[in-house]
Amino acid sequence: MATAFDYIDEGNESLKALSLILAAWDEGEETGVAPELMAYAALFTALSDLVAIYGEDAVATLARGLEQRVRIGEFTFSEVVQ
Repeated sequence: MATAFDYIDEGNESLKALSLILAAWDEGEETGVAPELMAYAALFTALSDLVAIYGEDAVATLARGLEQRVRIGEFTFSEVVQ
């Protein structure tokens, strides 16, 4: 199944990274891995890599800022029924 991310500008590294993550996520779900387990694994991997690059203090600051972003719905996707 094709998604909008399959047609991204290959020059945009952020969108390319997102496309790769979404493809891996789909593969995980297709093999029976529960979405919440994929989410925890993705968060662990992301936070571990960020700590390795920027250090614990910077990542802790980033994590504190996520609370408000979650609460205002920045990460909530709503389906539009047509």
